[in-house]
Amino acid sequence: MTENDTRVGFIGLGNIGAPMAKRLLDWPGGLVVCDMRPEAVEKFVARGAKSAATAAEVAQQATVISIVVVNDEQVRSVISGPDGILSAAQPGTVIAVHSTISDETAVALASECASRGVEFVDAPISGGAGGAKEGNLAIMVGGTESAYEKVREPFGRFAGLVVHAGEVGAGTRMKLARNLLHFVSFTAAAEAQRLAEAAGLNITDLGKVVRHSDAITGGAGAIMLRDTTAPVAEDDFWHSILTHVRGLGEKDLALALGVGERLEVPLPFAELALKGLGNGLGVGPGDIAKEQQA
Repeated sequence: MTENDTRVGFIGLGNIGAPMAKRLLDWPGGLVVCDMRPEAVEKFVARGAKSAATAAEVAQQATVISIVVVNDEQVRSVISGPDGILSAAQPGTVIAVHSTISDETAVALASECASRGVEFVDAPISGGAGGAKEGNLAIMVGGTESAYEKVREPFGRFAGLVVHAGEVGAGTRMKLARNLLHFVSFTAAAEAQRLAEAAGLNITDLGKVVRHSDAITGGAGAIMLRDTTAPVAEDDFWHSILTHVRGLGEKDLALALGVGERLEVPLPFAELALKGLGNGLGVGPGDIAKEQQA
């Protein structure tokens, strides 16, 4: 799709939806917005957007419709409720759900949409309100190639990265894998804070160090460069690099576990990391991990 007279609809003008929709105010085909709160809609109307009282009214005016609501139930209501999009959508319309919902919900809704000649993509976002305000979200799209092509340009207005993850449901599965890392990392960060606090350290300063160094090294994402999780052959380019990472990691994890043992601070994440780091990197456990498991 090129920038033409296709009007874009946007449903849900909350903390993330509003800054996303603002990026579409100058979309050549125009923007129509809908939200339960009149005051949220009025701000957009004042800047040239059209308003709609219901999702059905959005569908009467737009053929690419983004949805940013809270959960599966709200998404279903917006799409297939009494005043939902499907009650008025034109064949060929593309419905894009940016909310993080169940991948099974996405597949079921796609089937329902297809029965009406409407395309569906699950297009969850990563980057939060900050990324939305900066127009630098990452969007993971699950859907057909044709649907992806229709949404790619409008999505590019509020995203710095738009990835076609695969079929419907794939976008959601990619988002869940991404957030698994996110929240596991939060739990590991809490464990590190407990160790630091028990050692008499200022954990606020520790946080500053972590954010500073992760901004340079890339944090956990720094190792996510291979296209497979299979074991790395010894003659592979990555083998020496990942073996080096394993050595550093096992050494530091073992040292941290030693501090935790002395201070009587349980470090279950660190124990799991020491056992699984080498295999996770694809190069197998190193000497330190083998000694710990012996």
